[in-house]
Amino acid sequence: MNIRFPSLTFTLPRLSVWRLLPSLIFWILAIGLGAATFLFTRNLLVCWTITNLPGLPPESCGAAAPALLNFNPEGTPIPQPTPDPASIMPEGGTASAPMDVPAPTWDGGSRINFLFIGIDARDWEAKKEAPRSDTMILFTIDPVSKTAGMLSIPRDLWVNIPGSGYGRINMAYAIGEGSKLPGGGPALAMKTVEQLLGVPVHYYGQVDFNTFIEMINAIGGINVMVRERLVLDPIGTGKDKVVITPGYRHLPGWKALAYARTRKTEGGDVDRARRQQDVIFAIMDKVLNPDYFPTFIRQAPQLYQLFSSGIRTNLSLEDGIRLAVLLQSIPRENIKTGIIDYTMITFGRTVLGGEDASVFKAKPDQIRILRDEIFGSGAASAMASGDPLELARQEGARIRIINGTYTPDLGQRAAAYLQGFGLNVAELGSDQASQRTVIVLHSPKLYTLRLFLHLFGLNGNSGTSQIKFEPNPASTVDIELRIGLDVANANLIP
Repeated sequence: MNIRFPSLTFTLPRLSVWRLLPSLIFWILAIGLGAATFLFTRNLLVCWTITNLPGLPPESCGAAAPALLNFNPEGTPIPQPTPDPASIMPEGGTASAPMDVPAPTWDGGSRINFLFIGIDARDWEAKKEAPRSDTMILFTIDPVSKTAGMLSIPRDLWVNIPGSGYGRINMAYAIGEGSKLPGGGPALAMKTVEQLLGVPVHYYGQVDFNTFIEMINAIGGINVMVRERLVLDPIGTGKDKVVITPGYRHLPGWKALAYARTRKTEGGDVDRARRQQDVIFAIMDKVLNPDYFPTFIRQAPQLYQLFSSGIRTNLSLEDGIRLAVLLQSIPRENIKTGIIDYTMITFGRTVLGGEDASVFKAKPDQIRILRDEIFGSGAASAMASGDPLELARQEGARIRIINGTYTPDLGQRAAAYLQGFGLNVAELGSDQASQRTVIVLHSPKLYTLRLFLHLFGLNGNSGTSQIKFEPNPASTVDIELRIGLDVANANLIP
């Protein structure tokens, strides 16, 4: 039987859930190694550190929210208080050796963001100890809405680098590596991008040029639609410049890298960013093609051995596999792309290393618009504080309660209990008895989900297998609470 209750109405902008397109190149290539199953949910904790929802986590979680982004009238971020590099040095004044960036626990359903870092070709050729980043692309992937996106960041963008003042964004990696800060170059690059865009960066992947070339060759090259005549300048000894003409072209590794790196066109770095995104889509088309996939599975162990030394990342193999499988279910039209282009910056001059230099100064409002298109309009307030119950009320989720216990009136009691909090119980039903309570999410109402985890004792590892993500735009409710004997026996419902 089903009973409908009057719904309470709340008006709130649609919030995006969870944050990437992973180290797209490496993890797609490593998909078949060691796992054939996609585990969809895991380690969903009450602290909810990976979702980065509005609301501060409890102090017991030990998490600290980063400061919100602020800009001065010139369009550059205002420096936030950050520890001086010297303050983290051990006694004696020697910087500590870099440690890898800690990886957050991904629950399988949260939106995640991933920063791809390519190293500057000139630094790579010179074998410098602290290279600059040549490429920065921030990827995002949302398992619930089955959407993804990528945002290219120009390397000459003038930003505040935490703890170091202003500089080109491509210097963040070099400063982190050269100063041997915790997490090294990747950690400082991630923090810099977080401050620039106002969205969290959970994972990173760094690939060197040799490894990129070998990966493209291992999958038999890629096919790219070339938009204009280009003169490519390949990396490596004995490689002369080559001309590539418009049309659908097959590119081996060395040519794919040269194509992605060239910037000698009218659009400069913006054109280059567009070509890099074309290369990424070409890799996806090749690896995820059903005709190629069985071959790739056979190659997986050999590929892993070949590429592991040339890639640095904090994304685990297991999570990389889960993300790669997820990518197969996301249509191309659901992947948004963006480039911080010349409409979003002004040109400026400064002195770097004693020499006059040209830099890009951000137009914050324009960048925010692009950010919200790719990462969702809730990005700017992602770390805002608020009462968890009030956030759930404002979310206005339509709730269905299913009584799966031997207590006939437990469903009605649960409905009255939740309505007493001001929540919108829209439907009530019953089903056969079940040992465990299950929460089914049909749309991204995460504040309500988080509240349910707390109210019904589903916090911690024991609750992760009791969360089901079943996106369904046609559903008459947003979230379904299937009450089991565990909740009934614990007397959690008055």
